[in-house]
Amino acid sequence: MTLPDAPTSDGKQRRANDEVRTAPACTLVIFGAAGDLTKRLLMPALYNLASDGLLAEGLTIVGIDHNDRTSEQWRDDLSQTMQSFTQDRTSEFHPDSIDPGYWGFVRERLTFTKGDFEAAETYRRLAQNIGGNAIFYLAVSARFFGPVVDHLGAAGLLKEGEGAFRRVVIEKPFGTDLASARALNARILDQAAEAQVFRIDHFLGKETVQSILALRFANAMLEPIWNADHIDHVQITAAETIGVEQRGGFYEPTGALRDMVPNHLFQLLSMVAMEPPGSFDAEDIRTEKARILEAVRPATPDLAVRGQYAPGEEQGHAVRGYREEADVASDSRTETYAALTLTIDNPRWNGVPFYLRTGKRLAGRLTEIAVHFKPPSHGLFAGTALAPNVMRLHIDPEQGLSTQWNAKRPGPDMRLGAVTSSVRFGDFFAQAPSVGYETLIYDCMVGDPTLFQRADAIEAGWAAVDPLIQAWRDAPVETYGAGSDGPAGADALLARDGRAWLPLVEGILDPPIRSTAAPSIQEGSP
Repeated sequence: MTLPDAPTSDGKQRRANDEVRTAPACTLVIFGAAGDLTKRLLMPALYNLASDGLLAEGLTIVGIDHNDRTSEQWRDDLSQTMQSFTQDRTSEFHPDSIDPGYWGFVRERLTFTKGDFEAAETYRRLAQNIGGNAIFYLAVSARFFGPVVDHLGAAGLLKEGEGAFRRVVIEKPFGTDLASARALNARILDQAAEAQVFRIDHFLGKETVQSILALRFANAMLEPIWNADHIDHVQITAAETIGVEQRGGFYEPTGALRDMVPNHLFQLLSMVAMEPPGSFDAEDIRTEKARILEAVRPATPDLAVRGQYAPGEEQGHAVRGYREEADVASDSRTETYAALTLTIDNPRWNGVPFYLRTGKRLAGRLTEIAVHFKPPSHGLFAGTALAPNVMRLHIDPEQGLSTQWNAKRPGPDMRLGAVTSSVRFGDFFAQAPSVGYETLIYDCMVGDPTLFQRADAIEAGWAAVDPLIQAWRDAPVETYGAGSDGPAGADALLARDGRAWLPLVEGILDPPIRSTAAPSIQEGSP
């Protein structure tokens, strides 16, 4: 099937002077084809890429899993799931309808084969049917990452030649601590070159995250003040209102720290704190990101808080606590909330604390970076409690930017008041529907590793939290009520520095941000 005419998508043109082009033909092999990730995210992403005209006619998609099913059954199952998204407004992908032409383009390229991920025969059969370009996507449990790559290497499936590429996409969690991440990197790089390995973090597929580079380095009003001389502190938040749902078995040995901080939150930290790269070349950007993570001073227990949600109320409904969830121990000490204070040992950020927090069953769903600027250095308004200048980069659920300023109130006296301005990116740019994987899959197909993590950055992230992981093995966990802003210890963490977290209020057009370092703004002349 040939794709119908598709509109040009400006959203895919991320890096300067790049031309958006159809990806080269390849075979996309999905290990874990029957899993939730494939259904909820990979297939919608491929559908969206098809609608943007970015997939090659020569694309083939091979699904591998242990289930007994035919290719036609797999196609039908995925078609039903795609249609179900039109009725599910809670999913990341919720179109009004599924275009039969675009989905038909993807559907007819799907083939399924039953296979044991740890059996050599699976890979021998695969090798007989794959030639030319190939991408092996590991949408499987982390315990299979090493074995699958070992078997791909043994079967010769990772050998590149005659202009053909072979690439491996690996999901998180990439290791469980520094030692395991180093071991996994060594195991994978024994079979494939670093340039063939695409360690994926879907946070980097979000448009607002990608726009941080443009915000910082394409605006003359920001870069001169993006340093310790002008910035007081930075808050990075990834809050969820949902609990662990049906993932208790995964979450129990993992916890909020491992699940979110060395990957998702550190990706946000590296984008907002990195030095200017020499160019838009992927290795220049990845080198600066790795350097900033290597400069993060390792976290310590005295500057961190762990919490676990107890029974409470979400949106007027009673919800159970973490220990009452399925597959969770009744005396579990696993944290569902983590907050920590980090510092970066380099001249740009000397003395600037970075406060990170993430948790489940909180008062609002919110992923954002809030940059708090220092008050004016001169004394013209001495004695007046100024509202803080804050720039908030909103990543989820809305995408945009909001800022808070001090302005004169109308009237004959010099009385100050806080004003806010907000920008929704969707009001200015046409945004194609996205689940966050479209750009990442496309970049893997065209061989652009900019948004993927390199081995040194992975290990630097784990090194920064490894002391905390070790210290928390047998440590008690503080409880917080479901539907709250988190444990009291997290508030105390910032209060000791004379600061406070921003409230977990969803949406860009929030009420004015109250001071986090001084009393609320007071009216009156200076």
